[in-house]
Amino acid sequence: MSFTKDFLWGGATAANQYEGGVFEGGAGLSTADVMTNGSHTVRRQVTWRKENGETGSTPLCFGSAERHLPEGAIPVQLEDKKYYYPSHIASDFYHHWKEDIRLCAEEGFNCLRFSVKWSRLFPNGDDETVNEEGVRFYREIFEECKKKGIEPVVTLLHYENPLAFAQKYNGWDSRYLVDAYVRYAKTCFERFDGLVKYYLTFNEINCIDAAPYVTAGLIHADPQNIANAAFHQFLATALTVKEAHENYPDISVGMMLACGPVYAATADPADQLLALQANNQTLFYSDVQMLGRYPDYKLKEYERNGITLPLEDGDLETIALYPCDFLSFSVYGSHVVTCHDENAEAGEGNGGTQAHMVKNPYLKTNAWGWATDPQCLRITLNTLFDRYHCDLFCVENGIGWNDVMENGTVHDDYRIDYMRANIQSMKDAVEQDGIPLMGYLYWGCVDMVSNGEGEMAKRYGQIYVDADNYGQGTFKRSLKDSYYWYKKCILSNGEDLD
Repeated sequence: MSFTKDFLWGGATAANQYEGGVFEGGAGLSTADVMTNGSHTVRRQVTWRKENGETGSTPLCFGSAERHLPEGAIPVQLEDKKYYYPSHIASDFYHHWKEDIRLCAEEGFNCLRFSVKWSRLFPNGDDETVNEEGVRFYREIFEECKKKGIEPVVTLLHYENPLAFAQKYNGWDSRYLVDAYVRYAKTCFERFDGLVKYYLTFNEINCIDAAPYVTAGLIHADPQNIANAAFHQFLATALTVKEAHENYPDISVGMMLACGPVYAATADPADQLLALQANNQTLFYSDVQMLGRYPDYKLKEYERNGITLPLEDGDLETIALYPCDFLSFSVYGSHVVTCHDENAEAGEGNGGTQAHMVKNPYLKTNAWGWATDPQCLRITLNTLFDRYHCDLFCVENGIGWNDVMENGTVHDDYRIDYMRANIQSMKDAVEQDGIPLMGYLYWGCVDMVSNGEGEMAKRYGQIYVDADNYGQGTFKRSLKDSYYWYKKCILSNGEDLD
């Protein structure tokens, strides 16, 4: 068995990293729109203001130990010129969308992942009426995709919530967001009916633990707040699946998991247990959304820590009745854990700053510490299929690099090597292990602002965008060597990886 003839080949994007046009078309601000840029050494900041006029910023981002804004502070955009907000311009897809879709179609894409910005449709998240300019913007994009033979995959919430919800309700800590989200999802189903078949509910939902503000709009995040937010997102997902099944039978609703194998550094049983527990912390989220129930290991953890779920009558039955239709996931590499930290080099990148995570001496890393694991997709696909026996979809896989433009192009052999290894790993899982797979979407097919660092210098794309870390540049698109390699790969349906 090789890749099916209708295998979905393409790329993936996110509005807050790619779209720009923040103040155009009647959109409201999102939680991502008050996050500053950063770098490999400087954390991204969330800017805020207090009632007394005091302002400042706090690093509520990936890799930061901070979990709270100062008492009385709410996240806002500040006019202070020392702050730059990369989502406001990003890659300026807002003004380049036709060109980008054309370039992706010419590369051979039959699938392209976008996210809809909730606050572009409902500026405050819960407005009485939808913003028609926002609806028109996305409809035109999806119509253009259809003309080019590209199937859109839409993430309903990708690392940005309406800013008003963070200010008023501490984000997904509040049950209020459940009904608002389901109304928003219903609006997308209705307004994009016939144009979008595949929806993802929450991007990398399990990253609530690592970055509760980025993922769930929490400006105060203790373990109970995080448990509340996860539960409310589970419930919103189930109700969204219910809406699709009852009223839009042609729509498939999937979950989206940040995934990647976690290895034990040694044969020490303590290391093996650490790896098991680390994998379970990820798979808990898919256990709930694919199996329809909280796993016992998570309930016991909550019990030990005095955490209670914010249950109302019928909630668990709803989650049980409406699991997701398919499991989509991101994989960038793997992690290594050990109890013997003193004997290993500390890891970084790919979540490697977490406790007990160390560097894998067998793998190569890029400048940001991200390791390339040639077997990560095969292992992940086997793990997920063995556990859930459901349709799987790789919707993110890629590598960031400080690309250098030379004579109008980028010679990115390192990206081609990464893609070759990962696609071969995926191919082995399909052909040798019999894993059914819907498709493969390369992350950041067009250069975008990186999520972790908020900079353009960490480039993922096969299409170069002439812009720097401060939104300066022509935004001209140029094709990298990897663009032509991936085009050849797609044309052969994954057979030609030379």
